[in-house]
Formats: sequence, structure tokens, C-alpha cells
Amino acid sequence: MRETLIRNADHILTMDDDRRELRGADVLIRDGQIAAIGHGLVTRGEVVEARGCVVTPGLVNTHHHLYQTLTRAVPGGQDALLFGWLKTLYPIWARFGPEEMFTSAQIGLAELALSGCTLSSDHLYLYPNGARLEDTIHAAGELGLRFHPTRGAMSIGESAGGLPPDSLVEHEADILNDCIRVVDAFHDASDGSMCRVGIAPCSPFSVSRELMRDAALLARDKGVMLHTHLAENDEDIAYSLEKFGCRPGQYAEDLGWTGADVWHAHCVKLDGQEIDLFAKTRTGVAHCPCSNCRLGSGIAPVRTMRDAGVKVALGVDGSASNDAGNLIAEARQAMLLQRVSKGADAMSAREALEIATRGGAEVLNRPDCGQIAPGKRADIAIWDVSGLESAGSWDPAALLLAGPMKVRYLYVEGRQIVRDGQITTIDVEALIARQARLLSGLMA
Repeated sequence: MRETLIRNADHILTMDDDRRELRGADVLIRDGQIAAIGHGLVTRGEVVEARGCVVTPGLVNTHHHLYQTLTRAVPGGQDALLFGWLKTLYPIWARFGPEEMFTSAQIGLAELALSGCTLSSDHLYLYPNGARLEDTIHAAGELGLRFHPTRGAMSIGESAGGLPPDSLVEHEADILNDCIRVVDAFHDASDGSMCRVGIAPCSPFSVSRELMRDAALLARDKGVMLHTHLAENDEDIAYSLEKFGCRPGQYAEDLGWTGADVWHAHCVKLDGQEIDLFAKTRTGVAHCPCSNCRLGSGIAPVRTMRDAGVKVALGVDGSASNDAGNLIAEARQAMLLQRVSKGADAMSAREALEIATRGGAEVLNRPDCGQIAPGKRADIAIWDVSGLESAGSWDPAALLLAGPMKVRYLYVEGRQIVRDGQITTIDVEALIARQARLLSGLMA
């Protein structure tokens, strides 16, 4: 039996069904689960003193392209809109291989862990030079984060009127066969699973109608989730209207891409009918505020979506369009953008934090995560609010208003991943050195 007691936390934001907040309380972790919450708990295991700290569920990241941590701030793409940005980056990504995929994934996941993230999805949709989805799965396994990789794909290259170069697209039969392979090899549907696999054609403008439809059929046959980009910006809408004769939401519905087993990234340009469709079908949305700002895509109608009953979560998106992978900063940005769009009372700090925790777990169909409650998985972030960032705060539990952007401790499945602000499971300095070597090769 493995136990850890988190003791004397100033504040515990449980995000449970009653949204309880406890002061001066304890959390007992036993064998990867939360065993008890309360005052005066005892253990024979490790004790972690949390005085001066706020304890939250681990944050959940629902959209990322981890391979992009090797291509931050690339000249030529720094000031481009989505389609131009992609065309700048595709030739660089075409030079990646398994080592680049693994290393980038570990860098991105380590950055997420330091920002309080315990569960991350990833959307890997290109596989040059022998790269495979398991390059990222092994990276997450070594680090110790809970992972939801998705087998993405592109099948329409430039010669067929698509955006990506032909060297980065795959034959659709090969895509579907590899989806079957990785689901069979790595997907674990059990409670407490450390790895679940999804199926994720990149976008409606990089794969065929047939692949979108066949991917949906395959995912339901395998019992896994579906993910793609949708309605990201005005170019995206214009493409859908020109090529498909309908808006993205209608296109998704026609091909089986709505439902509780589907989540779409961005959704900046959804209209009222599409929002109602997603609410009715329980389709999830991964909101990526920093990337949407960086690429000039707009402000997603998160307030409207949540009021309509749409499941909304957060994603940092790739580091080539965000420049960072800090999920607590993403939550703050989500709050601020809704206030800019709808007024200062449009979104509270606690609501934005709920979207980043419980909201992400709901979108990924992980009721075992995203809450601090007995029986839930022990994915917990501990934030030190005794320092400079929170000095003078009357409400330290309002982390997104005045709080640290880096955790003091992080637990995943009851295992300590971050201690005193440092990753414990891998050699981060060696990892950064390896990434620098790979970057030099790409820039040569």
C-alpha cells in the first residue's frame, strides 16, 4: 500500500459535484487514488506540508501538437495567418524523425507538468522519416503524465489542391490500418488508464470526406474518441463553404463527427446553430485562446457555448503557434478574452479554473479525473501562494488573478512528478541539450 498525505493546505479547490472549497485541510492519497479529504487525517506514508499553498485537481490539456516545441518563433511564420503559417512550417516538419518527435514531446510535456497539467492529449498528424505515434507515447510514459494521444493524418497534398506538401501526406488505407494498429497496441479503456488513444484526421481541408467518414466508423467500432480542427478562422469557414457547400458544423454532423465521443479544437467561428448542435449532441470543444490570439483567428464564443450547455475545455495548441505550453496561463487568457468580449463579469477566475480541470476531464470522457474527491485518481497540483506572485492577494484561491504560473508539487496517479518546482522523473537539463542539438541540425 502506497500512501501520501498532503497536509494543512491553506485552500483546497475540489471541483467536486458541490464545488467544495476547504481551508486548512488534508488530502490522503492511497495507491493512485484519493482516499479521503478532511481535517486531521493521518498516514504512515509520506507527508507533504502544504501550508501556504492552494491545492487543485491537475489541469487537463485537450489540444496540443507536441512535436512543435522544436519550431517556436520560426521566422516567416511569426506574423502569418493560419494557412500561411502552416505553409511556412510544413517544409521544416518534413525533416523530422523519431528522435525529434520523442524529444519535442518530452519538452512539451515537461513544460505542461510545471504548469500544473497532469493529463494531456496530443494531435500528431504527420509521420515523416519513420516517425510513429508511439514516439510520443514513450515520451509521456517516461515522464509519468497521463496521456491521450491521437493518431492524426493528412491525405490531400499540394498536388491535389491541399495545403501540405505531398511528402507529408499518406495513403488513406495506410492511415486507417495504422489507426487500428496503435489503438490495439496502446489504448487502455480502464478507469485510471495512463494512455488512451484517439483517431484524429487533421482537418477538413487536409483529408477527404471519405477518410473523415471512415475514421468515425472505425473509432466507434474500436470504442475510442474522435478529434480534429474545426471552424478555426475565417479562412477555414470560407474553405468549407467553397469546397463542401456548407458550414463546418454541418459538414461534421453529416459525416458522423458529433457526439459525446467527439471533441473539436478551436471552434472560434461557430455560429448559433452550430453551438446548439454541439450542445444537443454533447460534442466537446478544446478552446485554445493563446494560439487563436497569436494567429489572429479571433475570440471563441466560450461564454455563449457554456451558457448553451456545450462541453468546453482548454488546449495550449502547438508551441509553434502559442510559443508556450503553460496551461495555467492558458486558463487566465481564456478568462481575460471572455471579459474583453463580453464584459468584466463574463467569466470568473474559478470558472476558468474549472474549465481547465473538470471541464477538460469531461471533454475527454475521464470522470475518474479532474476532481479532488474520494475514489478519483490522485492527479493533484499544489501551488505555493506564499511568494511574490500572490503577495497582497485577499483571495489566494483565485489563482488566475494573482497566483504562480508554476507548481510547487505535482502528482499523477499518486506519483510525484514535480517537487519544489523541479521535474523529478527525467533529466531536464540533458533533455534541453538534446533538443538544442536537434534544433541546430534543423537550422543548418
